Amino acid sequence: MEKNELVVKNENFIVPTGNVVIDTEELEGLNLSFDKVRIPSGGGTMWEVAGDLPDQPEHMKEIEGVIVDHYPVNAYFENEYTGEIMPPTCSSMDGKLGIGEPGGNCNNCPFNKYGSADDGKGKKCKNLRRIYILRSGEILPILITLPPTSIKNFSDYVSKRIVTKGKKTCDFITKLTLTVEKSNTGIKYSKVQFAISRELSEEEKNVMRNFSESIKHTTRSERIEIVQDDILE
Repeated sequence: MEKNELVVKNENFIVPTGNVVIDTEELEGLNLSFDKVRIPSGGGTMWEVAGDLPDQPEHMKEIEGVIVDHYPVNAYFENEYTGEIMPPTCSSMDGKLGIGEPGGNCNNCPFNKYGSADDGKGKKCKNLRRIYILRSGEILPILITLPPTSIKNFSDYVSKRIVTKGKKTCDFITKLTLTVEKSNTGIKYSKVQFAISRELSEEEKNVMRNFSESIKHTTRSERIEIVQDDILE
């Protein structure tokens, strides 16, 4: 296994150097998993991030790191959430092809149309986005699944703050915070806000672009199932 080295760069952000190699011998018969960070329900403004002990998560006002991968996923749950973690009736790991019932082309699916939800306005199938964020000093990213209510903020951030400058998301350290919003029916929910903490140096950019390309083989090949509490707001 190639050594995963860490190097300290300016402003105390630590980025990995060299290729990140997953030890397949250690994982034989096991599934690689990423720590999931869920958006709190009911309008919470504190992130809950996995700690070293399963029953002792860390709570923080913001998450800061480099976005090394992001892509759309869809999930349709036939039954309402009752507290029991259930897999979706149909899901798509690329936002294009659904697996399950009804399955098939997501663009043609009636559940992926506005007005199909029980309230007659939204979609019965939830359009989500998975974001993998590498924090300082780590060699594997954490996973955040954005619900539909936070996707526009992310779209605006990427299109207006990054792509229009000819950059990539992995060229910046991004800060994620939570604000409290209210639905039309008065229900509070949390919305993710995105901001640039700083642009990486050219040396850091080269490192993180290579890292981003190498980690995508894992983030996009491992089928990490969506569950109902991933999309609660």
